[in-house]
Amino acid sequence: MNIIARVQAILLKPWEEWGKIKAESTPIPQLFLGYAALLAAIPAIAQFIGFGLVGRRVLSFGLYRWSIGQAFLWAIFTYITGLVTAYLLGMIINALAPNFGSKPNPESAMKLAVYGLTPAWIGGIFYIIPALSILATLASLYGIYVMYVGFSSPMMDTPKEKVVGYLVVSLVVAAILMLVFSLILGGIFAFGRVPVL
Repeated sequence: MNIIARVQAILLKPWEEWGKIKAESTPIPQLFLGYAALLAAIPAIAQFIGFGLVGRRVLSFGLYRWSIGQAFLWAIFTYITGLVTAYLLGMIINALAPNFGSKPNPESAMKLAVYGLTPAWIGGIFYIIPALSILATLASLYGIYVMYVGFSSPMMDTPKEKVVGYLVVSLVVAAILMLVFSLILGGIFAFGRVPVL
């Protein structure tokens, strides 16, 4: 698999690309090691640069930067939680399948999760300049459309009338997961409580 071609296709021609993805046999370890592990590094590295080197303006403090140690630890945690979120989302999609008239298929569910997160991971490049982080959020919203196309393709053999419900429930569970991870990370990094390397 050419990772650059896959990223371009999933972003620009998702309807065509999901059909190709469905026809492929991609073992879950290969999906994570050859694709997710590389793309999940983009927002982590961008946040390291943005928080540790560039900094952001805070009204009452002026320019604020984390120490290199804090930014590095944040990047590591961001990277790990990105991969864990993708894996758990795939497990959730697979577990919910019977509730939406779909056939459980762990490989297809992981493909939906990993490839569906592509826009969020690629959009993570905007974290390099913290003031542009809203663009990373918009990229994540585009990821919802990409996932909708994946559910409709149909990766999980979901009846058309149940696609939206399946997508919404999966995304709500994913949002709760991301919120929990954000709260944990926010608690760890609040007020410089992380030891500086």
